[in-house]
Amino acid sequence: MKVSAVSSPSFTVGVTRVPHRSQSLSPTFKSSLAIRCSSAAPSAKLLRRILDSPGLHQGPACFDALSAKLVQDAGFQFCFTSGFSISAAKLALPDTGLISYAEMLQQGHLITQAVSIPVIGDADNGYGNAMNVKRTLKGYIAAGFAGIILEDQVSPKACGHTRGRRVVSREEAVMKIKAAVDARRESGSDIVIVARTDSRQALSLEEALVRSRAFVDAGADVLFIDALASREEMKAFCEVSPLVPKMANMLEGGGKTPILNPMELQEIGFKIVAYPLSLIGVSIRAMQDSLTAIRGGRIPPPGSMPSFEEIKDILGFNAYYEEEKRYATSTNQQLSKSDSSRNPFSGIWSRTLRVKITGRDGFEKLDLRIPAGFLDGITNIVPALGGVNIKELLDDATEEVGGKLLLDFQDRMGDRIQVFLE
Repeated sequence: MKVSAVSSPSFTVGVTRVPHRSQSLSPTFKSSLAIRCSSAAPSAKLLRRILDSPGLHQGPACFDALSAKLVQDAGFQFCFTSGFSISAAKLALPDTGLISYAEMLQQGHLITQAVSIPVIGDADNGYGNAMNVKRTLKGYIAAGFAGIILEDQVSPKACGHTRGRRVVSREEAVMKIKAAVDARRESGSDIVIVARTDSRQALSLEEALVRSRAFVDAGADVLFIDALASREEMKAFCEVSPLVPKMANMLEGGGKTPILNPMELQEIGFKIVAYPLSLIGVSIRAMQDSLTAIRGGRIPPPGSMPSFEEIKDILGFNAYYEEEKRYATSTNQQLSKSDSSRNPFSGIWSRTLRVKITGRDGFEKLDLRIPAGFLDGITNIVPALGGVNIKELLDDATEEVGGKLLLDFQDRMGDRIQVFLE
């Protein structure tokens, strides 16, 4: 199959933008799906086509359904789940073997149902011996994963790039991969098996290379040595079984492996690359900043978050409303019109509230825009603010086109406060 790709001076990577399952495909979009020959094709087959296509392919790591959907909306062809990030988001606990198979499976199922791109699931060490690995693999298949990463650490496992990592014997590690291959065959699945070894840090580079060759003989589809410590080690790894795809892990924020750009990784010989901490990391910092702002009596500035309309669009509200119309009854339509006529806030969430404060010295102190729908909750608690009935002000303003000055007064300090509905 011919694969379309976008070429740049740095690297070549196939680009696919996949819509949510509930959205229909336009003719333009259909023509751009070079990797996906059919919208009904199993996710594992789609992942195999990606692995067979030219160039290096990037896969950010998600931790819930929303982050996976954002990866898909950004145009990536596939994504990973991160045990580190899921443990953080779901339990607020470190990735030290505390999260269970059932919890990972439940989260994984929600993730795969939210997107139509292939998802490679982090399955830690298979949650037990070879027999546990078989159950784990079958569970991941049922949950909708296109691929599964299995590592050779002992239980309880340690997070990659951290201290205290120990691995099982080479023989046991190989048997676990064989058990996964058998479970795949028994299930009639084509799930991609990514064999990971942590023996580079636990034992030696030589042992990691030997195990990688043994994993290929056992039937692994992709090889992954975690925490390689130099470019030279990365090159040595990619020379093992050259026809078998290699996975790189770019641990953001500082790990043992050098952070290389996609072009460098492709030149060394890697086929796919994971970015395990980007999404959870920026989410943590953004939430911390927002909470600091709220605690200080402010809300996050407009540029730091999407508008309410953008959030609704990301979550599929508009697509939902369009599809909902197909099943509308005359009774529902009448109730909807009645509710809209009674509620002055029914269209307010599409408007913006601008609050402007000018000091008595003439200098601007604040010029802030927020979704006007926030007034809904405020006026339910305090209908009249400063002697002004906000609900009455908004009765007519919600239907007006353009902006309207709602409030214009001076406070006790002599500052001029103006509130506009835009």
